[in-house]
Amino acid sequence: MSERLLLRCDPGALETCAQKLGSALQRGAWVQLQAPAGDQALIPASLLPDGPGVVLASGGSSGGRKHCLQPSDHLDQSAAATGEWLRRQGLSPHQCLILNPLPLHHVSGLMPWWRSRCWGAEHVFLAPALMRDPGALLLWFQSCPGLGDRPVLLSLVPTQLKRLLDQPEGVRCLQAFAVIWIGGAALSAPLAERARGAGLRLAPCYGSTETAAMVTALPPEDFLAGASGSGPPLMDVQLRLGEAGAIQVKTPRLALGVWTAQRPQSLAALSDQDGWWQSGDLGELMPAASASDLRLRVLGRRDGAIHSGGETVFPEQLELRLQNHASEAQLALAAVLFLAVEDEEWGQRLVALVRPESGADAAALLKGLKQCCGHWIAAERPGQWLVCPELLTTDSGKWERGYWQDWLINRQHELHS
Repeated sequence: MSERLLLRCDPGALETCAQKLGSALQRGAWVQLQAPAGDQALIPASLLPDGPGVVLASGGSSGGRKHCLQPSDHLDQSAAATGEWLRRQGLSPHQCLILNPLPLHHVSGLMPWWRSRCWGAEHVFLAPALMRDPGALLLWFQSCPGLGDRPVLLSLVPTQLKRLLDQPEGVRCLQAFAVIWIGGAALSAPLAERARGAGLRLAPCYGSTETAAMVTALPPEDFLAGASGSGPPLMDVQLRLGEAGAIQVKTPRLALGVWTAQRPQSLAALSDQDGWWQSGDLGELMPAASASDLRLRVLGRRDGAIHSGGETVFPEQLELRLQNHASEAQLALAAVLFLAVEDEEWGQRLVALVRPESGADAAALLKGLKQCCGHWIAAERPGQWLVCPELLTTDSGKWERGYWQDWLINRQHELHS
């Protein structure tokens, strides 16, 4: 039976956590990474194959939390594929400095550290407080010796990117990076245009815990030239679309299996008999810069679709569309989330949760947003708009739709009581 170590990833002691993780892996152990707070189901040690490896939580919009088993050699291969992608951009991986502001218990925060081990590159964790204070981040940059002497790499989610772009100090920081991988959630067109206008070398990418992080990445030069989407596949990845446009991935670094607390005594396989894994996302494949490659564009979650008035509606696409309209109309919109409620007439009807920018007139914002989507088909227009000042994504840039669905139910009870 393999050794199993539980490691709670304290954001205030990430270097210590990383040292413990490295030591356990050297012993051949499996390490189950945990969030800094809250309970987490524990995988039975009897289900673990020979190590070393990492157990990482992964959850979609529905279906509950899953835990993926990623052996060390799969994570090594992921790092190798990303390193080859960097070389194609003219960068030497071992000469880079990797700055990491993402949670260690997520694959997005684990892999920057893992890549540094594989490449022999320097890695530095960025404290969450720095990412929330662009002025303090700029001071940290200015005090970091030799920062401008080598390529600097960064991984961000769109929420973090917007927060930094909103402040001149944040823009100055972002302009120092050779590559800024953007993933975890969709990059809106207005945010992409702001980044291009500032000359930021963004590389929108797509990946998951199941695939040991990114499987596609758009080169920064293509992004700056106006290309959209998440780029072509990395060297060890094949892509295709399944039924209704479901993104399917074939790569030798798929997780060994998935464990859930609902079926605690077994592991579920990820791929079919031909090695293809079907993700929970919808996408399309578009021509890329090279005729031999296709570029991925992610459309939204398969399990996020709703049926309203006889129409199939994808809330995530509508959120992006509304963000685009709001940007064009210069509305003070900080965040928007579309959720569904049951409706006798429509089957399901959309409700919009809205967070205004700090100090903005909420009533004026709602009026402007309703005007923006006034020309949409009826099924796509929210039947209710609610101001939600606390509306935020997780640290990894994703919406906890179940949490906000509960918030919506409680709010409606309050309104009708």
